Amino acid sequence: MGKRGKPVAEGQVILKSEYEIMKMAEAGQYNALFFRELGQYIKAGLSTMDLEDFACAFCAKHGLFPTFKAEPGYHWALCVSINEEVVHGIPTKQKIIQDGDIVSVDIGVTLDGYIGDSCYTYLIGNVAPPAKKLCDATRESLDKAIKIIRPGATIGDIGHAIQSHVEPLGFSVVREYVGHGVGTRMHEPPSIPHYGQPGTGLVLQAGMVIAVEPMINAGGWETEVLKDHWTVVTKDRQLSAQYEHTIAVVPGGCRVLTSG
Repeated sequence: MGKRGKPVAEGQVILKSEYEIMKMAEAGQYNALFFRELGQYIKAGLSTMDLEDFACAFCAKHGLFPTFKAEPGYHWALCVSINEEVVHGIPTKQKIIQDGDIVSVDIGVTLDGYIGDSCYTYLIGNVAPPAKKLCDATRESLDKAIKIIRPGATIGDIGHAIQSHVEPLGFSVVREYVGHGVGTRMHEPPSIPHYGQPGTGLVLQAGMVIAVEPMINAGGWETEVLKDHWTVVTKDRQLSAQYEHTIAVVPGGCRVLTSG
């Protein structure tokens, strides 16, 4: 679940022990399992509330707490954002998935107090080539960011890896919503913008656990919030895609906790 706001001095970063990273990896494996199972279920004709019901049943089956329900004012297990929706889309019975849609599904799960947070964008049916290109570029940008995460790298390095991949392809990086630290709380320091300059910002240390979640737009980077006070859309109503992993910084590199 993306955090609103630009990077500022936010307080002490909480370094995690090997045990805590292990526990977060256990939670993260349920994120990975959820997306595999949802991939077999999601299709045109379902409502976004159908996806919410699927997520709630998944959490109940595996003894997980749906983390997003702990966010003040948010009452759902999922954020489901379709096409021009960037992030924080509220599940409803009225919103029906259509052939050709791109659907970003974001879930947090809490296991024994530790959180896994991740997002995946599904391509539904006959998706137009420009939409597929956007999704491919967004996923690739996350992969490039993961490759440079290690002790001694900086937050600016992460943002630059994403920005320098998508902008030459004609896409833009959302500024108003950023990644974040994660642990026993959904949003911990530091903020992780998906744009930046190499060698700038906080230096990564072993024990940091961060959610990197590039939100990439087909048009301009500007966004606005709908009247439901949650759903964020592109200001120009062009498409947006998002992928996210929870990642631990470990000696010599990083460990993706939500893949599997």
